[in-house]
Amino acid sequence: MLPRAGVLPARGMLDAARAAVVGRRTESEVLAAALASGRSVLLEGPPGTGKTTLLRALADGAGVGFELVEGNAELSPTRLVGHHDVSRVLTEDYRPENFVPGPLVRALRSGALLYVEELNRVPEETLNVLLGVLSERRLHVPRLGTVDAAATFRLVAAMNPSDGVGTGRITPALYDRSCRVAFDHQSAPEELAIVARGSEGPDGPDEAFARRAVEAVRATRSHPDLRLGSSVRGALDLVALASSLASLRAEAPAHPSEETGADAARAALTGRVTLVEGSSRTVEEVVSAIWAATGPRPDDAAGSDPRGADAPGKA
Repeated sequence: MLPRAGVLPARGMLDAARAAVVGRRTESEVLAAALASGRSVLLEGPPGTGKTTLLRALADGAGVGFELVEGNAELSPTRLVGHHDVSRVLTEDYRPENFVPGPLVRALRSGALLYVEELNRVPEETLNVLLGVLSERRLHVPRLGTVDAAATFRLVAAMNPSDGVGTGRITPALYDRSCRVAFDHQSAPEELAIVARGSEGPDGPDEAFARRAVEAVRATRSHPDLRLGSSVRGALDLVALASSLASLRAEAPAHPSEETGADAARAALTGRVTLVEGSSRTVEEVVSAIWAATGPRPDDAAGSDPRGADAPGKA
């Protein structure tokens, strides 16, 4: 008989997720239910949306281990599964004792949650290994034998479907063996709460600056000159950098100057965004305009938008 999945504590997973993650109520509930019932899950969404943080919390709540695998073109079946120690093989031949387990075998044996990031960057031959595990909860390793999955083993994979650079097509067979949960950027109040949580302490910028950082980051996602915007990580870095830079410049860390804020925004965001092809502006110019557009509005005539063409979305 093939090994079967055991039940995980859905309520414990959900409680841990709520304590660790801002928002994500629906995603937390669906993921907890899927994992508790023995299902594998495919997460789809942009980076920086809390997928890894949520999964770590769910694993903690279930009382199981967490194995993280970074998906890329170098992730061969051997790196995923493991290998025999060559030096020992020369003297001992192939023996179970000289097998060095990879993250997949470790997760199968211990009943951990195996999380594979950037699944659409993984080579096809490595995906086929995962497909076999999804189908049978069992792995056949040459010269080692069969590795059965412990009852608590689960497989979760993630991918960013909007990223077409260096990625491949995911076979329908993988979707057919998984539940799918879509992730998007969180709401503005939730992202502000994330930034506030990440910058707690007496020496950080005040709430008004944090709110402006979140507004600028969110503006990058809809700007006409940008194909890819920043995640909330950009706002976290912007706030932290602005506070530190203000201290170096003998400014109040709670109230960085306009120049300091602009410098921090360029450093935190220009590497996270991508220009559309054919844009006549540099990425520095776009980020500078977005930051300026999110600044305090001057007292101009009532009913007009004093930021004009440099308002968010128009920068």
